[in-house]
Amino acid sequence: MDSAEYERKIAARFATFDQDGSGYIDREDFSTAAKAVLAEFDTAARSDRGQAVFAGAEAFWQGMAGIADVDGDQRVSREEFITGAAKRLRDNPERFAEIARPFLRAVIAVADEDGAGATPQAAARVLRVLGTPPDLAPQLATALDADGDGRISEDEILAAFASYCGVEAPDA
Repeated sequence: MDSAEYERKIAARFATFDQDGSGYIDREDFSTAAKAVLAEFDTAARSDRGQAVFAGAEAFWQGMAGIADVDGDQRVSREEFITGAAKRLRDNPERFAEIARPFLRAVIAVADEDGAGATPQAAARVLRVLGTPPDLAPQLATALDADGDGRISEDEILAAFASYCGVEAPDA
């Protein structure tokens, strides 16, 4: 993939993070995503799982801001995301895992309704509330189950999310 194509792909990913469509990624976008997941699974924000989702979202935001908020205004512009986050995360995939894992781990715990791991059906619900078109969410969620065991592990979701964001996943 040439650099122009890569930048176009990353720009499209920007829209996924920009939950409110403001043209910037900020703390509120991560909070909005956390609230949407909790509401979908009827999980109280003050529960242990709810607090883990919010803490994971905050950690993800802090990591994103730390690598991409060049001007220090507490928001990441499209340009900062394309030139900062994408490049730094691609150059250091372990950093991506470090900033994404707490949020992804907490979301999986909320989506794991029976204690045996998140199912593709539960993952489809997460994807849908985070902005994936409803007709694509089931197909994408099924693809997350890379080993075909009917459950989606933290490593599977991290690898898929890293690939989606244009970052090669580190060895888990």
